[in-house]
Amino acid sequence: MNFDLNEDEEMLKALAERFVEDNYDLDRRRQYLGGPNGFSPQMWALLAELGLIAAPLAEESGGLALDATAIATVFEALGKGIVAEPLIENVMVAARLFERVAPDALKAQWMEALAMGSRRLALAHAEQGSRGGSLWVATKAGADGSLTGVKSCVPAGAGVDGYIVSARESGAEGDPAGVALFLVAADAPGLVRTAWRTVDGALAVSLELNGAPALRLGGSAADVAANETLASLARSAEALGIMQGLFDATLDYLRTRQQFGATLGSFQAIQHRMAAQYAAIEQARALLNLAIVSQGSDRFASAVDGLRAFIAPASVELGHEMIQFHGGMGVTDELMIGHGHKRLLMLSRWPDDPQAALDRFAGVV
Repeated sequence: MNFDLNEDEEMLKALAERFVEDNYDLDRRRQYLGGPNGFSPQMWALLAELGLIAAPLAEESGGLALDATAIATVFEALGKGIVAEPLIENVMVAARLFERVAPDALKAQWMEALAMGSRRLALAHAEQGSRGGSLWVATKAGADGSLTGVKSCVPAGAGVDGYIVSARESGAEGDPAGVALFLVAADAPGLVRTAWRTVDGALAVSLELNGAPALRLGGSAADVAANETLASLARSAEALGIMQGLFDATLDYLRTRQQFGATLGSFQAIQHRMAAQYAAIEQARALLNLAIVSQGSDRFASAVDGLRAFIAPASVELGHEMIQFHGGMGVTDELMIGHGHKRLLMLSRWPDDPQAALDRFAGVV
C-alpha cells in the first residue's frame, strides 16, 4: 500500500513545519504559555492566516474538510514543535462539533468567525463523576433553557467566546439519550469560571453554572463521541510528532555528550534502550497508518481506539527514557524534553485513559 503524501498533503505538511521552524523555540514557547489564555494570540492569528484553523472544517464553512491523512500530517508536524495553540480542543473538538449539531441560524452567526479564528468555542462535557470514558452528565437543563451544574475540566476554555455544554433535559434522568448540547455565552449571567494550569502548562477552566441562560443546539452525547474520533486521531498524531522530536533531540545529545572519555551514544546499554524506543515510534506510526486507511469503514473508530491504547502509554515511557538520558535537566522547563514529556502526559490521559480506549477497541464497553 502506498503511504506517500499527495501534493496537497505535502503542502500542508510544509506549511505546518514552516510555522514551527519560524515561530517556535524553547524561550518563545514558555512566553506563549505564560499568556493570559495559555497560548499566543499572535500565533493563533497567524494559524488563521495560514488557513490551518479553517482547514479541518467543512467546505461550506470555508474549510478544506481534511481527511484522516491530512489531519494526521498537520498535527504530527505541529506536535514535533510542541505547539501551544489549542487547535485540537478549540477546532477539532468544539468548532467541528458546533458545525455538526448547531441549527443553521446559529451557524450563520458563528462559523465564519470560528473559521477565521476571531472567535473560539470550547466543549464543556467532563464532570467530576466521569471516569474512564464513562458517560456521566449531572448538569441539568431547566424548562426555561437555563443550566445548573458543574463542568470540572474544560481544556483551552480560557478566553473563549462560548461553551458547548452537555446537560440532561427534564425527565431524562439516567437516560443517555436525554443529554442535549447547549451554547452558553462566556459572559452569561450565572456562569462562574475558574482557570487553572494543566500538567503541560496550558490553561483549562472549570465551570459552575447557576441557572446560566443557554441556547439549545440539539445533538446528544453520541454526537460528542462521534466527533471525538478524528480529534483522537489528531491527538495521537501530535503525540507521535512529540515522540519523534524528543527522540531526535536525545539522539543528537547522546552523540555529543561525553562520559568517561566516550560519547554516551557509544555505550551498548544506551544503544539498546534507544533501539527499543525507535521500535515504539515505528509501531505507533504503523498503527497511525492503519487508522488512516480505515477511514470510511466501520473499523475506523476501533482503529483509532487501538492507536490511542498503544501510543498513550508508549509515549509516556519514551518521555521517561529521554529524561533519564538527559539527567536532572531533562525534567525541567530548561529543555524541550521536559515540555514534550508534560504534553505527552496530558495527551495520554485526556479525554480518558488508555485503558478506556483499549476496552472500546476490544468491544467490552
